[in-house]
Amino acid sequence: MPNAATFDLRPYLRGGGQSAGVWIALILLILFGLARYDNFGGAYNITSFLNYNSMFIAIAIGMAFVIMTGGIDLSVGSVAAFTSVVAAYLSPHGIEVALPGGVLAGAAFGAINAFVVIAMRIPPFIATLATMLGAKGGALVLSGAETIAVDWGSNFTKLGMGKAFEVLPWSIVIVAGVAIIAWLILEHTSLGRTVLAVGGNEEASTLMGLRVDRAKAFVYIFSGACAGLAGVILASGFGAGQPLEGLGWELSAIASVVVGGTLLTGGLGSIPATVAGALLLGLVFNVLNFENGKGTISLSAYWQLVIRGAFLFVVILLQTRVTGVKKAVS
Repeated sequence: MPNAATFDLRPYLRGGGQSAGVWIALILLILFGLARYDNFGGAYNITSFLNYNSMFIAIAIGMAFVIMTGGIDLSVGSVAAFTSVVAAYLSPHGIEVALPGGVLAGAAFGAINAFVVIAMRIPPFIATLATMLGAKGGALVLSGAETIAVDWGSNFTKLGMGKAFEVLPWSIVIVAGVAIIAWLILEHTSLGRTVLAVGGNEEASTLMGLRVDRAKAFVYIFSGACAGLAGVILASGFGAGQPLEGLGWELSAIASVVVGGTLLTGGLGSIPATVAGALLLGLVFNVLNFENGKGTISLSAYWQLVIRGAFLFVVILLQTRVTGVKKAVS
């Protein structure tokens, strides 16, 4: 265990001031909520918040890797909807089958994205847009455009509704494990270093002999698997496969990644800061729900898309300005 003198914060704050800023903003918003709302720090609000936002944290982690290579994955929301239907159909066999089944289904879509981007040289925006439409259509066909009820007699709903050791939701525990694995890959493996190198300069990475295609294949497959995990949590937590869910989830993931300091052009990123970004975005909506309860404002659920879009626009604008200043200085 490193001591205070040797402990290096750089892996946690990779991305500079913006990554540090997301942690400060998250802490300040938590303190604001605790001071203003009576039940903000209650067990029910905390567990509900973590359980619901575990899905968005999962897809944000996968999206972070893709964006670090300079790519994008617009299919995550639709893939999550598709895998929620798959998981619902597999639920009679229990979580032991439904969880890996849903994750593998998501990874399969990621593999399609990887093939199209790497082998066919199609730009990631177009490739994942096509996959988004295909996954959404596949979810509707597979489900008959209806929600698919899970088997309540199996242990499948334990993932989305149960708690580990009666403390934290199983969903956030599993997603936290995924985040730790993702952080270890990024910070302590050659694959992680290659991911960042590809985002920094793909042509130079190729000339250096780095395994560029392997890194790009990994990020898309991993992103698909994370979306698959989100879909399994969705089905388990809501008690049904949801073919019409996932709208705007890619915006949430991109916003979480960018506010965490990851450059949209690639080459720089942080998994812990991405998680903090997802928590910050979720906490904004949590605070707005409390304000609705107090009668201060009155916003319908449809405003969430507007807020996500505005949030993403502001963050990208700030990142563009900061990047422009750094280039001018250098």
